[in-house]
Amino acid sequence: MPTVFFTGYPGFLGSELLPRILARRDDATALCIVQPKFASLARERAAPFGDRVRIVEGDITSPIHIDDAKDITEVFHLAAIYDLGVKRDLGMRVNVDGTRHVLDFAAKQPNLERFHYISTCYVSGRYPGTFRETDLTLGQSFNNHYEETKYLAEVEVQRRMRSGLPATIYRPAVVVGDSATGATQKFDGPYFVMQWILRQPRIAFLPTTGGTKKYRFNVVPRDFIIHALDVLSAKKESLDKTYQLADPEPMTIDETIRTIAAATDHTIIRIPLTRFAAKSALKYVPGVYRLMRIPAASVDYFNHPTSYDTTNARADLATSGVVVPRLRDYIGNLVTFVRAHPEIGSAAMA
Repeated sequence: MPTVFFTGYPGFLGSELLPRILARRDDATALCIVQPKFASLARERAAPFGDRVRIVEGDITSPIHIDDAKDITEVFHLAAIYDLGVKRDLGMRVNVDGTRHVLDFAAKQPNLERFHYISTCYVSGRYPGTFRETDLTLGQSFNNHYEETKYLAEVEVQRRMRSGLPATIYRPAVVVGDSATGATQKFDGPYFVMQWILRQPRIAFLPTTGGTKKYRFNVVPRDFIIHALDVLSAKKESLDKTYQLADPEPMTIDETIRTIAAATDHTIIRIPLTRFAAKSALKYVPGVYRLMRIPAASVDYFNHPTSYDTTNARADLATSGVVVPRLRDYIGNLVTFVRAHPEIGSAAMA
């Protein structure tokens, strides 16, 4: 009986992806390693699958030992700290050491067919230009420890691949909620801007950094990522490939701001600042962060010099019908969900 080993359940992507993986074969089962504090939620979400999903309490920051793990044919490694403000030591423990531990566990499985690793486009750091799916180490600098530790984790995955590990790497861009329902587990990234606008009167003020007509904001909805992972992970030809799951034609920052203005029914008055000034105000000027609730780390992504090649992703998704929805076509659903769910926060599962 083939078994899928899964990390990152019951997280934002894992909760939607696991049912699709199980749907491929009636005899497939899943073994999910889950931190004890999330175990009850994991069991609740896995209940509809009965004994096809087994929840094992554990933590990838320690070596993984599951004595009765049998017939593992695939490993899906989604678990990570998705937090731009993560401290380096925590990012290293979860994103880097955790990935090494999952790789070590996978290497011990005699029937392993594939290791699926969820990376991020932002292993690119602030690389100035087009970052290809075949690129990784280009001397780039990093905006934060999240990017750096995800980069170091992917370095380790690619090192194991060169040593013979059968694997596929997937790099999502900025992921937001479902394009149809707007549903999400946390509000971060572009949601900080939406929430700031929604808290203001119909005429709202928004600090902006330079290059709004030059720089682009690459955002994709969760359903696109799930559909793409489902399709690509099942393809034989995806073995040993890296896929950047990004919008091949992202909107400029200027277009993104106008789209948010239309979706929130606000007129936005822009206050031009340098990137340094905007981040410094949010970090150090008393009351600014408390008022705006926009983390300084998020400013970098509205002044981002990197574009993302999606050649592999577009080619191998071409016959599947899976395409990236345009942000302007679904942002209204995101805003509606934000309005309806003020109780949702921005904290990462950690």
